[in-house]
Amino acid sequence: MAIERLETERLILRKPESQDWEPFRAFTMSERSQYIRKDLPDLGMAWRMFATEIGHWGIRGWGMFTVTLKGDDTALGMVGPWYPGDWPETEIGWSMFDGHEGKGYAFEAAQATIDHAWRELGWTEMVSYIDPKNVRSYRLAARLGAVLDPDAQRVGPEDLVYRHTKPEGLS
Repeated sequence: MAIERLETERLILRKPESQDWEPFRAFTMSERSQYIRKDLPDLGMAWRMFATEIGHWGIRGWGMFTVTLKGDDTALGMVGPWYPGDWPETEIGWSMFDGHEGKGYAFEAAQATIDHAWRELGWTEMVSYIDPKNVRSYRLAARLGAVLDPDAQRVGPEDLVYRHTKPEGLS
């Protein structure tokens, strides 16, 4: 059975829900989403992107988690496991919505979802695909212990691929 909720010291990570649409829309239709899509989506594309997040859970039984603070169910961003049908490897991804970056939320949520992917999902490999212009993102990957893998297959031709190392003691 899929785990649809994780908790950290400050955060609740939960399966995306309909009330997350507005913060997701605001993020994806803003310049802040430039590292996810080169072209800003219109309302219809933003809607389909959100539906993809929810649909990923339906198809895979897991997916990106909506990040919220304990005691406040407002979506701060999305972090977690991601593996569309055309991705070369399983990924841990992250996007923090406007006003919620720089507070350690992405690091805290990514640590929890990486552990979840190793232990609960049974992943044996894990990467993060990062636009080379997204300095904050590749610094976060390095802080999480991921290492640049120049030989890994990419999603986009310029992507940096950071490989997460499986902790010793996990089979």
